[in-house]
Amino acid sequence: MSTQRRLIVQEQAKSPIAEAYRTLRTNIQFSRADGELKILMFTSSGPGEGKSTTAANTAVAMAQAGKSVILVDCDLRKPVQHKIFAKQNRGVTNILVEERSAIALLQETEVDNLRILPSGPIPPNPSELLGTEAMQQIINNLKQECDMLIIDAPPVVAVTDASVLASKVDGIILIVNSGTNRPEMVQKAKELLVKANGHILGVVLNRVEIEEEHAYYYYYYGNEDNKKGVR
Repeated sequence: MSTQRRLIVQEQAKSPIAEAYRTLRTNIQFSRADGELKILMFTSSGPGEGKSTTAANTAVAMAQAGKSVILVDCDLRKPVQHKIFAKQNRGVTNILVEERSAIALLQETEVDNLRILPSGPIPPNPSELLGTEAMQQIINNLKQECDMLIIDAPPVVAVTDASVLASKVDGIILIVNSGTNRPEMVQKAKELLVKANGHILGVVLNRVEIEEEHAYYYYYYGNEDNKKGVR
């Protein structure tokens, strides 16, 4: 998947990377046949593994499938969702500190069916804020406003923020950088999330090289579909 923070699913809809995100969307939809899956959290073991980009593109893919989606940036340390979507950074911390309405601070995006709630200004006590009853109320309120609530959480090993959120969501996707991550770090992240009563749906192996022949066949058949009027 992409090494850049871009909305590949929207900008390059026929690329192999966009298709990978759509496959992820399908896998997520079938991952909890035994219960409700409405609140989904993306995290990673460490920084720079692509969790925010993956969360944003998955949100776009789900919205394009007709679901009403809200993407919440709960990375209160290094938030980027407002940059990805080019929006004002007012959101979670404004609600928690100023007692603002979560619904009122939702921002529309260029993608139909997708709204975002940025992080807001970076606070001095992220973990404490995320663990409050007020944060639980934000999640509960937003859950009623969409088909899928996607949370972008900080890396799980370095700070406790993701562990604080783990029990508040229905499922967790762990992002792993194929080129730099160490197996023991991934194992540690898994243990911390499970210990926090989080339900891990699966792992996304990010930044995997796509073989040239596979990309060629994808574009070939994609172009053929366009010629025949298939969408």
